[in-house]
Amino acid sequence: MTTFDKREAAFENKFALDEELRFKAMARRNRLLGLWVASRLGKSGADADAYAKSVVLADFEDVGDDDVFRKVKGDLDAAGVAGEDSELRRVMDELLATAAAEIQAGR
Repeated sequence: MTTFDKREAAFENKFALDEELRFKAMARRNRLLGLWVASRLGKSGADADAYAKSVVLADFEDVGDDDVFRKVKGDLDAAGVAGEDSELRRVMDELLATAAAEIQAGR
């Protein structure tokens, strides 16, 4: 194996690891978001956990954050819970940072 081949393999391994960490961070962010929205909807305990799981599953509908955003925004609107789109996007960004930090810390 040449030095170039070793470097190529190292870059491929790093890319795979980065993608795995990104996936885990997004899934954790969606769970945290689900719990946040559940509390705004008045859910707690098993109901909140079930709702958080439904938010995680909603992420598999489309590429990107729009599927998750549509789900939680629709649920909040249907329940009559007021909120701006910008606030929801801000919370999604903050929770992604929290999720990434938790994963890096090994939690």
